[in-house]
Amino acid sequence: MFIIFEDRPSDSPFVERIWRSHSECSDVFCSVATCHWEMVVSKHLGKNSFIVRGPETMATTVECPSDGEWFAIRFKLGTFMPLFPTGERRDLNDVILPNATSRSFWLNGSAWEYPNFENAETFVKRLVHCGLLTADPLVSSVVSGQNRELSLRTAQRRFLRTTGVTRSTADQIERARRATLLLRQGNSILDVVFETGYYDQAHLTRSLKHFIGLTPVQIARGDRQLSFLYNTDPV
Repeated sequence: MFIIFEDRPSDSPFVERIWRSHSECSDVFCSVATCHWEMVVSKHLGKNSFIVRGPETMATTVECPSDGEWFAIRFKLGTFMPLFPTGERRDLNDVILPNATSRSFWLNGSAWEYPNFENAETFVKRLVHCGLLTADPLVSSVVSGQNRELSLRTAQRRFLRTTGVTRSTADQIERARRATLLLRQGNSILDVVFETGYYDQAHLTRSLKHFIGLTPVQIARGDRQLSFLYNTDPV
């Protein structure tokens, strides 16, 4: 694998995961579907970029340069930035914020220092304090299955508006990601079908080709580098 990943959990109520990576050579990889949005700091050829990246509802093939470095804050479902509606960022409609200096970028009229792997939570706290980052508690209650106050239709609309994806799509993405992890861990295809609740092997194959970009056999063989994956419970 030519992209090396490292990740850690976070104690922030807004953050799902913190990760960073670097590339050892140039190559192509599969950017797999994800229902979470991220803030990404990219470093390449001495230039920093701050990117607001939305959820991805299908796999895409991406060219990766050599000697690149990336750091990302992956946010929990329900967390959002009013300035950048999550649905408008979906499927590679990223926003790249302009640089203020080599160490800072412009956000909402102010220069912000680039965050890093170690101080990500402090950066998130500043965003929340300034009203630039918030969360819809209804989405958390929907995810946990505890929502009882609103009708199903109203809850689904709120979920879509806040996360940029439907609850059904989020479930399908997380199931495909879990299946991929199980295959990479050496589980048989039939065992993965059973563990993740697919109807049959054909159903699994269709799902993985759409959301991951590879067939179960290709995933099990490790045919291509995948974007960041980590072990999490399904939505």
